[in-house]
Amino acid sequence: MIEAIGLTRHYGDKRGVSDINFKIEKGEIIGLLGPNGAGKSTIMKMITGYMAPSEGTVVIDGSDIVKDRKKATSKIGFLPEIVPLYTEMRVEDYLYFLSEIKGIKKKARKAHIVNIMELVKVIDVKDRLIKNLSKGYRQRVGMAGALIGLPEILIFDEPTVGLDPKQITQVRDLIKKLSEKHTVILSSHILSEITMICEKVMIVNNGKLIAVDTVENLSSNRNDNGNFLISLKGDNARAKELLLSAEGVVSVETDTETVLQDGFCAFKVKAEAETKVRENIFSIMAKENMAIIELSTQRHSLEDIFLQLTSEAGSYSESKVAQK
Repeated sequence: MIEAIGLTRHYGDKRGVSDINFKIEKGEIIGLLGPNGAGKSTIMKMITGYMAPSEGTVVIDGSDIVKDRKKATSKIGFLPEIVPLYTEMRVEDYLYFLSEIKGIKKKARKAHIVNIMELVKVIDVKDRLIKNLSKGYRQRVGMAGALIGLPEILIFDEPTVGLDPKQITQVRDLIKKLSEKHTVILSSHILSEITMICEKVMIVNNGKLIAVDTVENLSSNRNDNGNFLISLKGDNARAKELLLSAEGVVSVETDTETVLQDGFCAFKVKAEAETKVRENIFSIMAKENMAIIELSTQRHSLEDIFLQLTSEAGSYSESKVAQK
């Protein structure tokens, strides 16, 4: 559906992004992540045709963005971080204006626009001036504009920035609904948002693509077999003492994130990966009649993965990126 080939962009003598290669299949929901200045917006602008690449190209459903820009971009709806709205226009008039630009047939415009306004839930403000709308509603109008023509691909750059918690939830739910019928690329600094919505993530750092994978796979690839969580029935101090006595255990930290009833305790355990530490712990706890309620591998959160990868200056191998 979308293929980036050697995508590079120069800004004078500086290189904004360098040799970006990836494929996104039809129907996928991709989270585009990276620190400020990493190149996320540059990549999105080149995919959408807003900015020409210095080298390389993007192929959208078989159409080259450089050689056949009009056909390629007709399949894309784009919501930039700063939504370019004509604030002196009424919502419905603004969408009519966009539908005319995008070549929607005159006879079909009314039904098409009503359908989109109902989908993004702005039908109740269709007669209001955009300048008088709240930021949340303006964001919805921007999404409605991106949906004109019902493009197969939707690209959202920081769609919830500046919104209050209720508005964030509403926009997030809308994106989930849209992802049922569209290929979606979503850029956001709210990593929990990416985790809830996206199937895969692409992580950019210093203008290079350093990871493309599911959050689950990235977490598994970075797990140390010696890191795990354990919940027990028994005294906290005694349980910690016993855990530290097990051969191979490096450290034991009380897990304050797990909520337990009185008489239970939980810990984060770090151990030498090559030891049979779990067997040792089971044996010790059985002798003390201290029941193990749960023992599970400690998974890395998306935030952990993001911080590790970007601090490692792209040490995630290029071969792994190329395989995805």
